[in-house]
Amino acid sequence: MIKTFIDKLLGKSPSAAGKKPQFGKRVEVPVSVHGIDPKLVDERAIHVVRTLQQAGFEAYVVGGAVRDLLVGLRPKDFDVATNATPEQVKSLFRRAFIIGRRFRIVHVVYGRGREHEVIEVSTFRAYLDNAAAEQVKGNERTSKNELAGMQHAVDSSGRVLRDNVWGPQEEDAVRRDFTINAMYYDPETQIVVDYHNGLKDAKSRTLRMIGDAATRYREDPVRIIRAIRFSAKLSPLGFKLEAKTSGPLVKSQKLLNDVPQSRLFDEMLKLLQTGHALASVEQLKVLGMARGIYPLLDVVVERAEQGIVAAALKDTDRRVGEGKPVAPSFLLACVLWADVRDGWDQRVKSGQHSHPALQDAIEDVFNARIGDVSGRGKLAGDMREIWLMQPRFEKRVGSTPFGMVDQPRFRAGFDFMRLRADAGEIDEVLADWWQEFSMASDDVRQDMVDQVRAEQQQQRKQAPRVHRAPAKSTPAAPAKPDAEGDGQEFSVDGQNAPRKRRRRRRSGAAKGEGGASSGGAAE
Repeated sequence: MIKTFIDKLLGKSPSAAGKKPQFGKRVEVPVSVHGIDPKLVDERAIHVVRTLQQAGFEAYVVGGAVRDLLVGLRPKDFDVATNATPEQVKSLFRRAFIIGRRFRIVHVVYGRGREHEVIEVSTFRAYLDNAAAEQVKGNERTSKNELAGMQHAVDSSGRVLRDNVWGPQEEDAVRRDFTINAMYYDPETQIVVDYHNGLKDAKSRTLRMIGDAATRYREDPVRIIRAIRFSAKLSPLGFKLEAKTSGPLVKSQKLLNDVPQSRLFDEMLKLLQTGHALASVEQLKVLGMARGIYPLLDVVVERAEQGIVAAALKDTDRRVGEGKPVAPSFLLACVLWADVRDGWDQRVKSGQHSHPALQDAIEDVFNARIGDVSGRGKLAGDMREIWLMQPRFEKRVGSTPFGMVDQPRFRAGFDFMRLRADAGEIDEVLADWWQEFSMASDDVRQDMVDQVRAEQQQQRKQAPRVHRAPAKSTPAAPAKPDAEGDGQEFSVDGQNAPRKRRRRRRSGAAKGEGGASSGGAAE
């Protein structure tokens, strides 16, 4: 009774508190049943598995890749699970790096530059009751010294801060989040190892949490965001969240307050850059979680149907679907452009020069919306460059256009400007001109610049002169324009002598920076 009462105070589910986990029964499913096409498996993932197995270790493709293979999709990422420790894995590959503190894993790298691919290798982890883990009073940020050297640690809310105790495959399986992500595929034997009816859930299109959902969300609150992301990603295939998995989501949302901002920022980018941004936004609304996960995500959801943001989300989904790279800087530049634009306009109207006004507006937006999460590094630098480039697109004469197209971030700046044109913010003719200019030869580019210059000169000639006075103007009106050198336009009787004096002042200014004596003998 007392234990049950304490469990309730701590928010633990009675069904989960003190209950030994169901490790599940190992079931080996042959290819005749699961039907995975081996041609869909990445050769580099096969190489990692084969290398580990030849060294005497167990190794399998695991997680979302197996799920995608089961439903006939070609996975974009491949993860491998093994009983080899991170140090043992690293020793077998020339380009392998151990990363992470909370979960230590190995990145095996193939290729270079944009063509590189990373196979993530994790060691089977043991299932450990969090009650037996070392406890710290603070969180990841405030307890770094305490966490040093710990293998299994939790904070006061039960959130796992360190989890680096190795164990057998059956315990590794029960620690994974969803049943459809807890299957292991051996590309050498083509056997799928299933402990929690993942194959059955994959066939019935059910997204089910392993174990008690509320407890699993408390162990790692980021699973809340993962549930949203997977349901959005898999909804076109007919997958739906099981009721016991979706039920605790809203109530558990407050647990995200203790998650480091940098980790939430990364999870937000996964929501928006895995090809299902629009579906993720819609899923957040359906689940009643449109606000409160992360402040910047709140802005994305709020503006998801507005002009340039809607276009950017749609374009991001399209590019991911086509296998093209996407940059978080571009999407976030679109999301926050309204703040930058409004702040810029206000400063210009108050009398500040345009360029510093834009720079100050950008800095204010970074402080208010992003903070120090990005480290003001490459992400912030790319966003700033995209924004600062926008007024330069208005300049289509002289050397500016030639310098613009040679900038490394020109394409991102142009694509951003194109979205602005599509949203009706600027003239589409401007976007079309830059599109043609960027693809033209040097000779054609010069012709295009010359044509713009001629058009601007023609417009200035056709525009009404500022100094032309209406019929009702007083005789004093010509004085100002005449001083600027257009006195011949006015022939008011009796004004010839003053006009000559004004000419002498103009001549003197041209010769000697306004010296009064320089034009004394002009006539």
